[in-house]
Amino acid sequence: MKKIEAVIRHFRLEDVKNALTEQGLQGMTITEVRGFGRQKGHTEMYRGTEYAVDFVPKIKIEVVVHEDRLRNVIDTILRTAQTGQIGDGKIFVSSLDEVIRIRTGETGGDAI
Repeated sequence: MKKIEAVIRHFRLEDVKNALTEQGLQGMTITEVRGFGRQKGHTEMYRGTEYAVDFVPKIKIEVVVHEDRLRNVIDTILRTAQTGQIGDGKIFVSSLDEVIRIRTGETGGDAI
């Protein structure tokens, strides 16, 4: 099993969620996060004073899939989250040793 973490722009969340749901993905976790990469933040004006916003707000989507669905889910996220501009985000993929459903005690693929 693989865990996919995608950090994307806020306004792309609904498109990504809908596209993944249409493909039969049964669950995901969404977190509001802040960070910076090449963007290195930006400046804004507030009451006539300019200030730096060092950490840009983003959304992190976490999903767990079987390895046979990995490429399809990644391609869906890329297609729906991409704007072509710096700051579109990143996708991280990691292996999971074990998954356990707390309610039933099911493990592995049955727990997803």
